[in-house]
Amino acid sequence: MEVDADRCVGAGQCAFIAPEFFTQDDEGTSEVLPGREETEDDPLLHEAADACPVRAITIREK
Repeated sequence: MEVDADRCVGAGQCAFIAPEFFTQDDEGTSEVLPGREETEDDPLLHEAADACPVRAITIREK
């Protein structure tokens, strides 16, 4: 999974919905927490991706 930093507008929905996977940097851009990049099967990830208003989150399916 990854967040497209160029597309992210800092709405923060991903960090609110799935704080165990996402955080926001000092500028408000969302980031995947270290060590969580390979996670893909948690339902919260899909909920967070769906809540992103600019579709900046990509979840790679195996």
